[in-house]
Amino acid sequence: MTGNALSLHNVTKAFGQTEIIRGVDLEIAKGERHAIIGPNGAGKTTLFNLISGRFKVSSGEILLNDARVDQLPPHQINRMGLSRSFQITSIFHRLSVFENLRCALLWSMGYRYSFWTPLWLQRQLTERTNLMLEDLNLAPRRDTAAGLLSYADQRALEIGMTIAGGASVILLDEPTAGMSHSETNNAVELIRRVSAGKTLVMVEHDMKVVFDLADVITVLVYGKVIASGPPQAVSANAAVQEAYLGAMAAA
Repeated sequence: MTGNALSLHNVTKAFGQTEIIRGVDLEIAKGERHAIIGPNGAGKTTLFNLISGRFKVSSGEILLNDARVDQLPPHQINRMGLSRSFQITSIFHRLSVFENLRCALLWSMGYRYSFWTPLWLQRQLTERTNLMLEDLNLAPRRDTAAGLLSYADQRALEIGMTIAGGASVILLDEPTAGMSHSETNNAVELIRRVSAGKTLVMVEHDMKVVFDLADVITVLVYGKVIASGPPQAVSANAAVQEAYLGAMAAA
């Protein structure tokens, strides 16, 4: 893969007089696993909301595979190849695990809005959904209501729904938050497996997860990038160490 999957050029975002994102420049290569880290309140989720179209930029440009997307609604950006998860698990709690994944697959497999197409007759759709259940290790819970899953399994399901649409760029917001050590290890292996061949951008607080997965780390502090590069170089950066030590001292 060559070129950039995502490019941010002097991106800013202000709410009233309060500037949250302050001139972010960022290049994320195709196929790269990229982590965005920083103290609480750094603007990481706001940046995700700008990239995915939930917020509009105050100024600057965002390009997805060289096409400008910063003024487009989320569904158009999704159809151009970007999908994201959220900090708070977003699934259909009353639908089964199978039905959640099937819903996520519909658009990418060519199914549009139709009241006259019984989904249970769509063999290819069913087969693809069952393959995803196996890949996510959720096949034993196929018919379980999603709301009855454990927290870790709900997160796994959401990750599956995020990648089900066939997007080439995946944004994961705190994918392992609230998990135990063993659940986190399983989640890391799942993310590594399902993101193969895709561009992965994640916000994550767990540094072990970041170092296990990321090719490149970008550090955001008060809405500005203070460092970006390979994990070892970023961890040795004096400005990064000062930002984290300062945040810990304030806490």
